[in-house]
Amino acid sequence: MTSSGVRHVTSINDLTNREIERVFEVADNYLDSLGDPVHKHRIAESTNAASGRILASLFYEPSTRTRLSFESAMLRLGGQIVTSADPATSSVAKGESLADTVRVVSNYSDIIVLRHPRDGAARLAAEYATVPIINGGDGAHEHPTQTLCDIFTLRRENKKLRDLNVAVSGDLRGSRTIHSFVYALARFGANIMMMPAKGMELPHHVDQRLREEFNCRMVPREQYEHENAAVDALYVTPEEPHQLSLIPNVDPEVVKLRKKVDVFYVTRFQKERWAEAKGDYPKIDSKFLKEPKYADTSVLHPLPRVGELDTALDSDSRAVYFRQASYGVPVRMALIDLLTRRADGLARYDTGFGEPPRALYDRPNDVGMRCTNDNCIVHDPLEKHYTRNKFWLLPGGADKQRLRCIYCEADSEASMAGQAKKHEFHAAGDEEVTDDTVFFRDENDARAAGYRDRRKKRA
Repeated sequence: MTSSGVRHVTSINDLTNREIERVFEVADNYLDSLGDPVHKHRIAESTNAASGRILASLFYEPSTRTRLSFESAMLRLGGQIVTSADPATSSVAKGESLADTVRVVSNYSDIIVLRHPRDGAARLAAEYATVPIINGGDGAHEHPTQTLCDIFTLRRENKKLRDLNVAVSGDLRGSRTIHSFVYALARFGANIMMMPAKGMELPHHVDQRLREEFNCRMVPREQYEHENAAVDALYVTPEEPHQLSLIPNVDPEVVKLRKKVDVFYVTRFQKERWAEAKGDYPKIDSKFLKEPKYADTSVLHPLPRVGELDTALDSDSRAVYFRQASYGVPVRMALIDLLTRRADGLARYDTGFGEPPRALYDRPNDVGMRCTNDNCIVHDPLEKHYTRNKFWLLPGGADKQRLRCIYCEADSEASMAGQAKKHEFHAAGDEEVTDDTVFFRDENDARAAGYRDRRKKRA
């Protein structure tokens, strides 16, 4: 994502596949100098790639690995850091907005890493920062640099992403890490087995994007539910169309998944995203992984773990999660380096995954429909003067308009559209969207805004 000529990474989809590979090429070089965790006798070295530059870490939520690995990465690059790791000791405690904070901190630094509890906070920050913003996790939206570490880990483990069979377990709804991860898996052609904890299935808009934008094909549940009872949904992302199965009503991809799972990705219960604790959370241990299909599985976890991953697995040859955490430094070194280079950096590469062009609906914060995600940054009282009701317009039904919030990327539906000049409303989809169009979630919202029903006037 770009603003004012500055390159930002607020979503994994802000990077093309080619750019991700470029990050990994640079990370490989830095890993050679740091020493691969498999070869601990090697002495870590620093570089001067970021000499004279400053990284600001703005963390509005707790963090260990993300913040320290970013700060370590900048120091290893020969740069300096300034940090705000506790909102209670910063001006946010006085009521300062995120927009004002990043505008000020842009003057103190050359790059900013942001973590925030609100979905879409990184996109808002990118609108006001004059230096690159890296999303270190925003609410339940995304955590793109964790995904870079995850994919880099699979690459180091000699796991080819194309046709890789990946099981994803735990809180798939609240985990921003999972959302970035499954987008990347789909883009690189992996098959994804969703194994959510009860009531923690993948958010609808993430599922919809996987199917509509990333060419994932859903396998009918009856083809796998008997032998894979824990699997809630199965996505296959083939490079070429599937051949017809020789076995009636059984997808060949399902047959392959029954035989082998290459990666098992575990995530914790995101208690900070839920109003109450949830029971029956899955625990992964040696007993669970004893089936033959897990014999050569690499077990990943973004950490921290809080009981869902048995510590007895730490000595298992399949456990990769501590190496996964260690790769955070070279990967983030590479990303910082490429975003702050004056030449041959990410700014010289394609921007974004290449999403199809869409019309942008943009209205003031207090006009018409707002994002229906209650945790979106647009609902933060401190940001009300800096956010707008901004959505990408998506293909919808005959009587509804689908909209995607540009901040948190959650999808909403408007059933009513109004004409601002006449203060009249009608069913959405009746006519072309213009600068005078205002969307409303339903008829009640339109009436509450003082709009009259144009349909009754015609009658």
